[in-house]
Amino acid sequence: MEIIYPMFAMFALTIFAAFRMAYLRYTAAKSGQINPRFFKTYDGYDEPEHLRVISRHVINLYEMPVLFYVAGMLILQTGQTGALTLSLAWAYVGLRYIHSYIHLTSNKAMHRFRVFVLGCLVLIALWLTLIVRVMTAA
Repeated sequence: MEIIYPMFAMFALTIFAAFRMAYLRYTAAKSGQINPRFFKTYDGYDEPEHLRVISRHVINLYEMPVLFYVAGMLILQTGQTGALTLSLAWAYVGLRYIHSYIHLTSNKAMHRFRVFVLGCLVLIALWLTLIVRVMTAA
């Protein structure tokens, strides 16, 4: 059941980024940095770079982390929570927080890429751990 905590931490990061994006879009439209019509089709107007970055970041949080959520749900369903599983889950979430920090601050692509790859490797390890545990429990 403890797997719910890293899953909630990942959810919290996603919600924070989505609300931050909404706030930045609202303030940009209100201050005239972007025409509000842009958000109808996301075309026809120049989008400020800071909005492109946060928008892309929120999209990222709905890509690879989905595989984390699926693994988390399977871990909950099968009861395959253990120290290794939880450590990998927390490591993945921690790396996503670091990835977010890099993306939304310095945005150094190579640093972000390294953290992304490391997160992918941790996610693969989480899935392999889950598969092995389910297969050996059967």
